[in-house]
Amino acid sequence: MSTPPETALPEQPPSRQTYPAQTAEGPAAPDPENPPWSLLQALLTWGGSVVLLLLPQLFAIPYLISHYRGMRPTPEVLLADKTFILIIVSGILPVHIITLILAWAVVTRFGRVSAKKALGWNWPAGFGLWSSVGVALLLFVLAWLIALTLGNRETELERILQSSRAAALIIAFIATATAPLVEETIYRGILYPALKRAIGSGFAVFVVALMFAGPHIPQYWPNAGAILSIALLSVVLTVVRARTGRLLPCFVIHLVFNGVQSLIIISEPYLRAYIERGRPQPNTGTLIHLLHFLG
Repeated sequence: MSTPPETALPEQPPSRQTYPAQTAEGPAAPDPENPPWSLLQALLTWGGSVVLLLLPQLFAIPYLISHYRGMRPTPEVLLADKTFILIIVSGILPVHIITLILAWAVVTRFGRVSAKKALGWNWPAGFGLWSSVGVALLLFVLAWLIALTLGNRETELERILQSSRAAALIIAFIATATAPLVEETIYRGILYPALKRAIGSGFAVFVVALMFAGPHIPQYWPNAGAILSIALLSVVLTVVRARTGRLLPCFVIHLVFNGVQSLIIISEPYLRAYIERGRPQPNTGTLIHLLHFLG
């Protein structure tokens, strides 16, 4: 009795990889270069983080209604209103908390995936803690030199920092405690790998760097030095993410970069008082206006 000839099945075209891939042991480990979220989900998460920046303005509405009683204060009046500024600045913290919750839901699929593994929250080979700290300090020095070269024109952020000591301290805290984590998670953690999968690494670096720097331009306008410094920071952080495939180095670079500036903001009154005892007073605003935070 002869056996029937083998029937050649048509080869199936490779399907687009989805996450998590199933193995005999269960779901595969998360891969930061092939994340479990789609490009649409990444863009919606980014869009949500931008929309959330409107919350501080909403928090200030009751104060505006009660304090100005139907009047329409100009932007100049509001920037001179210390209470209004304090409300806006304080509102950034709950915005960051809500943004992190949103990012957690997307990254972990509501707790079913390890956020640490999906984001690449570990050190790559050849680029550890001290490399990250060194890059951050170099970036700070370059940003300072750019500011000195292009001049120090007053910005909206600088006026906010000078509005009150409380506002300056809150900004210094947020810039170190929450902003690096929020921004790196959204831009380099969620947005970059989804874009890379869709358009390639080179275009993804350009798009993410532009999306990161763009919303900050109004804060630093018309200070060309501060805008260029933020653009430089954005490009370097995104290139580090592209070259290492990990988010942790980006977070540390951002944390140290902001942390140095926060220390300057905290110590500035004491430095100013010391200098005023008999030495010429430097333009400390040149350093202060470099502070970078989300919102």
